[in-house]
Amino acid sequence: MADGADRSPVASAAGGRAPAQAPERAMWCDERFDFQAAFLQCLAKHVPNIYSAEMDPLVEKQEEMVQAAILYPLECYLFGEDPDMFLEKLQQSGTSQLCGKVFKGGETTYSCRDCAVDPTCVLCIDCFQNSIHKNHRYKMHSSTGGGFCDCGDTEAWKAGPLCSKHEPGASSSPKENSECQLNEEIMEHSRRVFPSVIKYIVDMLIWEEEKELPVELTISREKVDSYYCVLFNDEHHSYDHVIYSLQRALGCELGEAQLHTTAIDKEGRRAVKAGHYASCQEAKEEIKRHSENVSQRPLHVEVLHADVMAHQKFALRLGSWLNKLMSYSSDFRQIFCQICLKEEAGSEKPCFISKLMLWDARLHKGARKVLHELIFSSFFMEMEYKKLFAVEFVKYYKALQKEYISDDHDRVLSVTALSVQMFTVPTLARHLIEERNVITIITETLLEVLPEYLDKNDKFNFQGYSQDKLNRVYSVIFDLRYILVSKPTVWTDHLRERFLEGFVSFLRILTCMQGMEEIKRQIGQHIEVDPDWEAAIAIQMQLKNILLMFQEWCACDEELLLRSYRECHKAVMRCSTNGRSREKTVFHLCGHTLESRPYRVSADPVSIHLPLSRTLAGLHVRLSKTGAISRLHEFVSPEEFQVELLVEYPLRCLVLVAQVAAEMWRRNGLSLISQVFYYQDVKCREEMYDKDIIMLQIGASLMDPNQFLLLILQRYELADAFKKIKPTKDQDLIKQYNVLIEEMLQILIYVVGERYVPGISNVTKEDVIMREIIHLLCIEPMAHSAITKSLPENENNETGLENVIDKVATFKKPGVSGHGVYELKDECLKEFNMFFYHYTKTQHSKAEHTQKKRRKQENRDEALPPPPPPDFSPAFSNVVRILNCDVMMHILRTLLQRAVELETHLWTEAMVQMVLHLLSLGLLEEKQQLQKSPEEEVTFDFYHKATRMGSSALNAVNVLMLVEKLKRVPQLEAQKDTVNWILQMFDMVKRLREKSSLATVGATSGSEATKGDESTQDKEKAERKRKAEAARLHRQKIMAQMSALQRNFIETHKLLYENTLETQGKDDAIMEEESTSSAIDYSRIALGPKRGPSVVEKEVLTCILCQEEQEVKFESAAMVLSACVQKSTALTQNRSRILELSGDTLDPLFMHPDLPCGTHTGSCGHVMHAACWQKYFEAIQLNFRQRLHVEQIFDLENGEYLCPLCKSLCNTVIPIVPLRAQKINSEDAEAVAQILSLARWLEIVTVRISGYSVKNAKGEKQSLPPFTNKGTGNSALEFHSILSFGVQSSAKYSSSIKEMLILFATTIYRVGLKVAPNEADSRIPMMTWSTCAFTIQCIENLLETEGKPLFGSLQNRQHSGLKALVQFAAAQRTTSPQLLIQKHLIRLLGVLLPSYKGEDTPSLLEVDMFHVLVGTVLSFPSLYWEDAVDLQPSSVSSAYNHLYLFHLTTLAHIMQIVISSATESPTAHSSDNSEEAQSAQSFCREVCQYTSGCFSQDIPGWLVWDCVKKGIMPYLRCAALFFHYLLGVSPPEELSQVSEEAQFKALCSYLSLPTNLFQLFHEYWDTVNPLLQRWCADPVVLSCLKGKSIAIRYPRKRNHLIELPEDYSCLLNQASQFRCPRSSDDEQKHPVLCLFCGAMLCSQNTCCQELVNGEELGACTSHALQCGAGVCMFLKIRECKVVLIEGKTRGCLYPAPYLDEYGETDPGLKRGNPLHLCQERYRKLHLLWQQHCIIEEIARSQETNQIFFGFNWQLL
Repeated sequence: MADGADRSPVASAAGGRAPAQAPERAMWCDERFDFQAAFLQCLAKHVPNIYSAEMDPLVEKQEEMVQAAILYPLECYLFGEDPDMFLEKLQQSGTSQLCGKVFKGGETTYSCRDCAVDPTCVLCIDCFQNSIHKNHRYKMHSSTGGGFCDCGDTEAWKAGPLCSKHEPGASSSPKENSECQLNEEIMEHSRRVFPSVIKYIVDMLIWEEEKELPVELTISREKVDSYYCVLFNDEHHSYDHVIYSLQRALGCELGEAQLHTTAIDKEGRRAVKAGHYASCQEAKEEIKRHSENVSQRPLHVEVLHADVMAHQKFALRLGSWLNKLMSYSSDFRQIFCQICLKEEAGSEKPCFISKLMLWDARLHKGARKVLHELIFSSFFMEMEYKKLFAVEFVKYYKALQKEYISDDHDRVLSVTALSVQMFTVPTLARHLIEERNVITIITETLLEVLPEYLDKNDKFNFQGYSQDKLNRVYSVIFDLRYILVSKPTVWTDHLRERFLEGFVSFLRILTCMQGMEEIKRQIGQHIEVDPDWEAAIAIQMQLKNILLMFQEWCACDEELLLRSYRECHKAVMRCSTNGRSREKTVFHLCGHTLESRPYRVSADPVSIHLPLSRTLAGLHVRLSKTGAISRLHEFVSPEEFQVELLVEYPLRCLVLVAQVAAEMWRRNGLSLISQVFYYQDVKCREEMYDKDIIMLQIGASLMDPNQFLLLILQRYELADAFKKIKPTKDQDLIKQYNVLIEEMLQILIYVVGERYVPGISNVTKEDVIMREIIHLLCIEPMAHSAITKSLPENENNETGLENVIDKVATFKKPGVSGHGVYELKDECLKEFNMFFYHYTKTQHSKAEHTQKKRRKQENRDEALPPPPPPDFSPAFSNVVRILNCDVMMHILRTLLQRAVELETHLWTEAMVQMVLHLLSLGLLEEKQQLQKSPEEEVTFDFYHKATRMGSSALNAVNVLMLVEKLKRVPQLEAQKDTVNWILQMFDMVKRLREKSSLATVGATSGSEATKGDESTQDKEKAERKRKAEAARLHRQKIMAQMSALQRNFIETHKLLYENTLETQGKDDAIMEEESTSSAIDYSRIALGPKRGPSVVEKEVLTCILCQEEQEVKFESAAMVLSACVQKSTALTQNRSRILELSGDTLDPLFMHPDLPCGTHTGSCGHVMHAACWQKYFEAIQLNFRQRLHVEQIFDLENGEYLCPLCKSLCNTVIPIVPLRAQKINSEDAEAVAQILSLARWLEIVTVRISGYSVKNAKGEKQSLPPFTNKGTGNSALEFHSILSFGVQSSAKYSSSIKEMLILFATTIYRVGLKVAPNEADSRIPMMTWSTCAFTIQCIENLLETEGKPLFGSLQNRQHSGLKALVQFAAAQRTTSPQLLIQKHLIRLLGVLLPSYKGEDTPSLLEVDMFHVLVGTVLSFPSLYWEDAVDLQPSSVSSAYNHLYLFHLTTLAHIMQIVISSATESPTAHSSDNSEEAQSAQSFCREVCQYTSGCFSQDIPGWLVWDCVKKGIMPYLRCAALFFHYLLGVSPPEELSQVSEEAQFKALCSYLSLPTNLFQLFHEYWDTVNPLLQRWCADPVVLSCLKGKSIAIRYPRKRNHLIELPEDYSCLLNQASQFRCPRSSDDEQKHPVLCLFCGAMLCSQNTCCQELVNGEELGACTSHALQCGAGVCMFLKIRECKVVLIEGKTRGCLYPAPYLDEYGETDPGLKRGNPLHLCQERYRKLHLLWQQHCIIEEIARSQETNQIFFGFNWQLL
């Protein structure tokens, strides 16, 4: 669809052709001329030519031709002037007040919880950002597509209906802005043009002829035999199935078939073959044949004539054109709507718009989209026409819904989805109910689409239902919900009648549900197949809010409520009187008789579905609440009422639940258990379980209490259990009876005690919610989302939680992980009712345990009596009579007697607990009544009944006596406190009755009862005190034993402790000495002749697999650390650098200072024997081979496994090589110091190297430039002179250590270069040094970022991993040919010593100096290799080698820093004239001289020194770590603290550097001067100084994850503006944000898939290969989830760092609360990356949730 922006070039092109069209335009302008005929003639002429190539259309060319030949002339005629100028004027003249933006799938919508009339009122992101609602409580959601923005609709918002963009006067003065009026001429033209255009569009879209066109579009030319085989989209066949069918049927390539399929999915249809009719027909049959199978119908294929196809395509183009016109002017919209709604006079045919709606299900996807957009942009933007459209929509509602239900396209693509736009507008809904009877129409539609599910009794039975069809039926139920969303404030007689008519119609649906899917208890044999139960429960869930809304509507008006009640009562009676032929039976107990029809839940059919009875219960409560119950007798006479019948069915349902709990129905399978679960679950309980309890309360309030209890006993089949019949010995039966008694007592507690329902007592909805929250938090502190899930939602998806939560709970914020929780306020604890009716069994016991534990901690008794309940409202006041009636007393007495008589099998503790609870309720009720009114008026005589004897027998007892006896029952020890509380209550009620001490009674209240039984209380207190004292003494005794053991341990290990103390003392002494004089602690220097001793401890390690200990020695069997080697870009300074994906040709000796990609080695620190590890790995491999069908989280072929102990992902093992103790003899060192200056050392090294090269060359051309010897002597002697400063024999490693050295080195090579393993490759040593250097740099970077000291703060795993890695890197040299190592060394020295420079030696500015340092230090011993013996330098020799190599690389690094700082401009002037600044200044002068003035002399010395000092710090820190782990010399104390100044001095001291680093140059000036000259003359250095190239700055920047906005809606805003660079359509994508570099990518979409090494990879996976060397971290913006991926096959989801105000994440934006960035969580993500733990996190996540195996990470 061409929009305003891309119109002008087309228009100008058309303008060029305008003269050719002049006659045509002139003809259209002629008033007498028949516009329609001319228009159609023009189309007939041009359209087939324009759209002639449908197989491979040139879209831009087609569009250009359409504009030039048809649209431009048409617009010129319509506007009477140049279209562009006219539309520009129209656009400037103002916009509509309504926004009207239509949402695409996945777009973010915003709803305001404070101001929206209902949750369907939403704003687009632009309107939201410019509205008042962004500061309110808003919700964010992802649109499913098809809705539209309600900005400007005053009926959708209670406040702030307009954003600042759409407010009148936002762009111009209010008068002008109410959209410019079109002049009469244009209106006249529109009235002439629009009918023809609309008729053409409608005719073409509903055209059914495949071969012919309408006569008026047929030109007399000969008909061409040109056809297309057109394939249509459906939702039955998968993508792959369509591709397969096309490949087989048409013999096309995979790529072509994919193109076709994508186009079909997007547009709805596609021409897949062009040709003669016969060939297209053949292709059609082939496609059908290949796509059909047993379970699927064939694809929908048609053969269309080319002209038909062309005109249909152009009709859609015209639709888009109209759609755009609609946005310019209200007049256009009105004319369009008038024409669309106009019916032909005297014709029964529907109007244009209805024709299109009725044809909607037969249109393809593309056509539907155009049609729906046209409706949105026209009808829905004009309120008057929206109303008329709604009337048309309702007129054909049944037909449209039936079409939709039999269609297979998604709801979003159906015209029925527009219902929400009309039904939720309050005035429109009211109009449709009053004038069009819409409620009746919707309910009748429901009944008409579900007849196939009715059984012979006219009840629904959903056995063998189709899930897809039912999902479509739900859309009709949603419409009913939409129409009822806003209650009317004013009722007219007409509205009342219409609503009642709709309600009665709705009752017909409920009648079909009342008693549906009856079940009968299976006896003997288990049920064979579980019946389908989900559909019935799902419909019940869908209807829950509708049932509540109907009840609320009825309650708005007293007259209506009473009439609705009558209708509902009639319906219930009709359902209840069926099949009541059996004779009544009589049941006697306690002198009371009950006549009832025989029925047993355990034998007769029973149903859990009783929506009619429950609706009646809801209406009854509302009668009570409004007071209208006093008029009930006018509408339902007492004779008709028949309360026993009303109670019967809900009671059966509760009995069924009890019997399921008693395991009487276990042969009925899982389906029944699931139904019972949902019956009581928060999703359904409001209209199921709760209403059944209410119905029992209605029964209790209207029936005689004894009769009521007899009915309950009979239905629970417990009549015999309470008679004096001797029970059976069958244990199962007794257990069954006990559970049933418990369940019955529980229901009695609920009937009497559960009064928190508005109407049953005088409580509000807030009170109800508060009570729910209190009882949830009594179980445990809970997160906001957990509480919300446990509360029922109303029709607006609100729970009411926020309004009351702060009254009852306090919020505790979360830490770095987890979520915030609410904790109950102490003052609310008194509201706790142990038998709260919404507790499940587990919640009940958990809450009881928590509360008793709390009271115990507070040193209070453990009684948990019920809180005093609110009074029943007058209509329910009789319910309490069941507490003090004869049958209740008989029940209580019988159960207590069984407990006292210790008939253990006949009672349970829970039963007694419930009896005590009922007693508490009775006593509380009587106490409350006595306190409110004089004694003679109180008829509730619970105390009297409870103290009366049960019979006149001699051994008769009353309830009170039995309660007292309970204290002596040992099994009821836990109930002792409750029994005491009840006895005190008896005493208090007695005193209230006797009026003995009113004053004291007034003072006491509730649970703080008078001390009626003081002696027992005192005894208990004393007992508690005694126990506490005993516990204290016991604790003391244990502590004494422990300290004795400790002393004993210290005695036996005295030596160890003395040593520690001694060394501590020494350290203190040294510290003192240092502070008094400036003496240097020689033991803390790592390099040079003053090197301190290596601290070597005896290492005894335990293998985690065999648990055996072993000391680490050179000659022992190898011990290894599990490790993971991975490529990393964590330190890169240049993310735009293209990484080599395969390292076949890569030379890894030199690392670029950008550190683009390194190889990191990490370890989890767990030790194994090499042999144990090999066995373990082989066992995993074997196991995997045997279980081929099971997908593994790790890649065994690449050596991956999970650490046996901590389950972190590893892919190799590091051999643990012991540190070789080295001590320098100070006398030797001093002697050597006299002779071995840097110059001398360089000479000796050069001669040695030259000697080797002469040896190796043997006539070949020398590979090294001749180095002129200053001290010319006997070269044969000179060759060996390197050995004269001390040698020692190399360490001899055991074969097992050697094997592991080779294995680990090969893994580094394989992973780091992404190549096949090859033990003989010359790059293996290079990779070893590289991973060692890179890992140290990563650890230094991490310590710096976290602000931790260099030493002493590493985690144990990092410490042991690094130690093993450095020792391995030093030892690995021995497994490679020494000549190879020498070759590498010479190349490395080429950077430092230009005389060794070869062709491939990089410039000084192109290498990372720390990598050079590590490489040279570790490879240098190879110069000591002799043919006959394996030698290595002695301690003294290596001390000098290390010192001079380090000094050389440091000099080179200082040079790097100075050159890169040359371009810095001084930020602040400082007249620092320190020694360092002066040295820097003089050094700069030299550099300036050597670079012929390229290096500016004007740079102040203090600035250079400042740059050098800051820039060299990371390098020095890395060097300190390296030498510490290589040599084992303890670092100075200052390096274990964080202090910049002290740290620099300590580093210089440890590494034998002067604190004024420029002194190094002066110290070695003669030797360094030539080097400096050569360095300065380097072309790269000069080019950098001249500003032609850029050198890396030091210190390098520390990498962080990208900066994220604080408010998540900013990210959503960014995502909404994201357009996929490779896709031209405006379909919504899945934008993801790379957290490493900030790139926004289009994920999970075919448009952005890339071919990498012959594999299709998704945008994220291919980006990760470059950005993170395969490991990356993305934020899925629309779903608010972080995705971690590694390689092509692995990934996991991780919580996003955005939290709502309750400290919770919101994956998928399901809750939709405003989200804000949590810096701690984001820091945790940053550390996950910098610590290289992403792979580990993925493996752990995949191990715990193996659900993600189905996901194709490769295409992410």
